[in-house]
Amino acid sequence: MARESPDALALQLRKLDRNLRVAMRFFGQATGTGDIRPLERAECVYSGLDYGVFNIAFLTQAVESSRELAAILDQCRGYYLQRRVRWSFWLCEELLPPAPRRASRDLFASIGMRPISQAPAMVAAELMPPVRPLPEIDCRPVRDAATRSAFASLTSACFDIPLTVARAVYESEAAWAGDYRGFVGFVRGYPVAMAALVRTEGALGIYSLGASPENRRRGYGEALLRATLAERAPGELLVLESTEAGYPLYRRMGFHDIAKFTVYLVK
Repeated sequence: MARESPDALALQLRKLDRNLRVAMRFFGQATGTGDIRPLERAECVYSGLDYGVFNIAFLTQAVESSRELAAILDQCRGYYLQRRVRWSFWLCEELLPPAPRRASRDLFASIGMRPISQAPAMVAAELMPPVRPLPEIDCRPVRDAATRSAFASLTSACFDIPLTVARAVYESEAAWAGDYRGFVGFVRGYPVAMAALVRTEGALGIYSLGASPENRRRGYGEALLRATLAERAPGELLVLESTEAGYPLYRRMGFHDIAKFTVYLVK
């Protein structure tokens, strides 16, 4: 496979970063008590809940210096201090030049934040065929109370999120009125896997892919994902941020790394 040019890689990164920012706004709209607040070169998405990973901040423009990054973090910290809730920051390392990138961990530590994960950002122009037969799965869009409840329960089980928090975010009908589209995979009438898609210009983002703990390693997650991607438009770039558990699957499906996101959480 030919190596992509720096300009092509930069365009893919812009598409991925924009898609992620649109996806995260879901949490500011889902509960009806949240907020989406643009700041200078950053944005804060408040879920209305005191749950750090659903109260999110991220850069909206590249940063040139450690001083600029420190000023942005101070703005975000002030926003969440007013609400007295825990929060997290998704930092795309590739949006920082080398010097502020090296200083970033100390800057976050100085405001009481610690890294909790490093998520590879991945893209794929085309999918590879399955390496094994996949099970049959009934792919249903999240459109009613039953599928919203199933999505919430699966989110809780797959990502170790308190069920009360997952229900507050995902069971509201209004949560699904925007760009975030959910899908639940059923086998013999029982929900076993979930996924979400977000479409932005030139990109289709994959989020929240997971199978319930008792149904992992059976191919249900991949089967559901491939079913949801049947509606992919020609030429759309597939983008995602991978968990450690999902990384081998995405590599088999044809995704490759393009950047790295470090997620910081208030201690």
